[in-house]
Amino acid sequence: MEFSSWLALAAICVMGAISPGPSLALVLRNTVRGGQGHGVATALGHGLGVGIYALLTALGLALLITKTPLLFDLIRYGGAAFLAWLGIRALLARPADGEGSDALHAVHSRRGAFEGFMVAFLNPQLAIFFVALFSQFIHADTGWREGGIMMLTAGGIDATWYVLVALALSRGPVLVWLKAKSGVIDKLSGLVLLGLAIKVVF
Repeated sequence: MEFSSWLALAAICVMGAISPGPSLALVLRNTVRGGQGHGVATALGHGLGVGIYALLTALGLALLITKTPLLFDLIRYGGAAFLAWLGIRALLARPADGEGSDALHAVHSRRGAFEGFMVAFLNPQLAIFFVALFSQFIHADTGWREGGIMMLTAGGIDATWYVLVALALSRGPVLVWLKAKSGVIDKLSGLVLLGLAIKVVF
């Protein structure tokens, strides 16, 4: 892949990453509730999910998903159910309290990584986005090397953006203010996630 083509690809991936959606709501909530480690783990998990979709697209498999209605619907409804579960859990959550133990932070980090990955991986819109985006970069003999470049570019940019969001939200007075408003943030993020789940279904 030529450097100019890679720059164009990276620029579009940046725009896609910074667009608000369920991923931002999840990173925000997890950072407030579990701290910096929880938010960063969520960001990295999400970046991994995005990167895998990018690799699948580059190798032509995402086109199969978009052209196979049953497979597409299974992923779509699975994603909607997962978003709804996250939304309900956020609505029922108690306000964030103290820092917690190291063991609790480890649990939060693992859960955050899983949730971030699943929100990305169960989003069939990513397949459509990458098919449209990569169509101008993929050719008949696209192999693992170029697919790997696309995977690292899309996943790396996505993870970097959300890691920066988590780091920014977990600093000093910002985190203190967010923790004080954690109940409101939980309710808002829960409503956003439930609304997005309904939108995915209908």
